[in-house]
Amino acid sequence: MALVAILCAGTVVAAGWYISAARPPFSQGDPQFKGAGDAVHGQLIFAAGDCASCHATPGEPDRLRLGGGMALGSPFGTFRPPNISPDPVDGIGRWTAVDLANALVGGVSPEHEHYYPAFPYTSFTGMTAVDIRDLYAYLMTLPKVSGRAPPHHPSILFRIRRFVGFWKLLFFCEGQSEARLSGEPIHDRGAYLVETVSHCAECHSSRNVFGAIKPDTRFAGGVDPQGTGFVPNITQQNLGKWTERDIATMLKTGDTPDHGRVGSSMADVVTNTAMLPDSDRNAIARYIKALPALPTPRP
Repeated sequence: MALVAILCAGTVVAAGWYISAARPPFSQGDPQFKGAGDAVHGQLIFAAGDCASCHATPGEPDRLRLGGGMALGSPFGTFRPPNISPDPVDGIGRWTAVDLANALVGGVSPEHEHYYPAFPYTSFTGMTAVDIRDLYAYLMTLPKVSGRAPPHHPSILFRIRRFVGFWKLLFFCEGQSEARLSGEPIHDRGAYLVETVSHCAECHSSRNVFGAIKPDTRFAGGVDPQGTGFVPNITQQNLGKWTERDIATMLKTGDTPDHGRVGSSMADVVTNTAMLPDSDRNAIARYIKALPALPTPRP
């Protein structure tokens, strides 16, 4: 009986080790990522993705020096975005476009390790190959920054990255988007930007005890991911009196229809959305206005 128990336990451990492995969704040489990307278009993807807000070197006035290192507090420890400048030693200068795609779509590093979901690949996973290739082309034009970000300090449970594999099994749908499509081009462009590239729900939602978004609070606001404040509800429960024009204006100027201004991390978001063409801000506004009203979760 003891031998049977040992064999069963070994089988369970082996199965867990297998199913929790980090598997990149794309292989090197994937034809989707061949050829030079469009860096000009990639700059817009970079802005829409709010990349500089997390990856810029803290205290550095140039937001395009992407040395990483900003401390992101959470109930699961402190995480620090890495250097994603094209430095070949400390950044991603040796990465291929496929490496970037595997990070964004699969949450998998070139070393085949899981990324912590503090990196919002749970939203980025729906990005198109064209946008990823163009983003890669733009990133490679930016200044090289030497120096690596300080290490993460996760809670005990997640110090073994393999455990992130089990988290993914429960809460991550690789390649799938939460976008609600209607067939109307402006709305659906907004769906892609809001749900995927701009990953708005990552902040404007509440999370369960495992740090995953609660589906019934998506866009309804909640405690800031860092636990330092409260993010507003952006469904029609709270923005019902805002027009699409009001939303688009706020995304360009930071001004709200009640003569106020956005602040905190949203001010950084506006710095980036102001770089987008009017058509994209209008598309984001169209999708936000179409979100169903949801009650704001209690703190």
